[in-house]
Amino acid sequence: MFASKRVRIAAGVLAAGAVLALSACSSGGNALGGSTSSSSSDTVTVGSAAFGESEIIAQIYAQALESKGVKVNTKLSIGQRDVYLKALQDGSIDLIPEYSGNLLQFYSKDSTATSSDDVYAALNDALPKGFEVLDQSEAQDADSYNVTKAFSDKYGVTSLSDLSKVTIPLVVGANPEFATRPYGIPGLKSAYGVTATLKPISDSGGPLTVAALKNGDVQLADIYTTTPAIKDNNFVTLKDPKNLIAAQNIVPLINTKKASNTVKDVLNQISKQLTTDDLIQLNGENQGAAKAQPDALAKEWLAKHPIN
Repeated sequence: MFASKRVRIAAGVLAAGAVLALSACSSGGNALGGSTSSSSSDTVTVGSAAFGESEIIAQIYAQALESKGVKVNTKLSIGQRDVYLKALQDGSIDLIPEYSGNLLQFYSKDSTATSSDDVYAALNDALPKGFEVLDQSEAQDADSYNVTKAFSDKYGVTSLSDLSKVTIPLVVGANPEFATRPYGIPGLKSAYGVTATLKPISDSGGPLTVAALKNGDVQLADIYTTTPAIKDNNFVTLKDPKNLIAAQNIVPLINTKKASNTVKDVLNQISKQLTTDDLIQLNGENQGAAKAQPDALAKEWLAKHPIN
């Protein structure tokens, strides 16, 4: 996942298109190039990446801060990581929800940290001057290997370690880059001694990947952990005892100049309460014909998780 995380929703958002999206979604200022309009000193401008989960979390941040008297501006659906981090760098935004492992990989490509605590510690050292991450949440949205319940029961597979005893050929449904990703096909071999081939499916764990797993076209599928389809189809997410896949805890990434005591307290309270199950539910409500909007979902979550 790393730098290309969320291609399943933001696919096709190229750098040029992301610039246009930033201007269109911004409530003030141009985040890229030329003269920029940074947010005023007493205002926190909250940004998000161009996919629903990021927008929902950004709305939670924004609404919670506003409820505590912080002046807030929002610039949502900015684009992919390289675009919104540039916006943070030039002051067009001040705060954005991030994923710890992906963010660490962006700034420290050679890092070998994988556990939540190790990634978080390494991340604080890797960030450029003027940026910081506040408390990480237990909520994660990471790549995960999934099998059907029938496959799990038949072969006694509940973890990646168990795959070594499966005698049939194993095919993994995932994005094409999974063929070379360290947590993809090469990682299965090096970490777990498991040989598998890739069936490239370019929807980042979306409906085509889900269908391939259900139909038996593949035995394993790479699906993000907060995807509602995992629970909807009773898939078994395989445990990863050797931490092949780096942790992807939700962290608030903020301009240090805007990290007042009030701002830090509010965001840390959110991180303390936000769970992976929350993200699965919120993502589910943000899909389908009865799709709820991110601002409404954020309001609903905060009503159930008040900020002191």
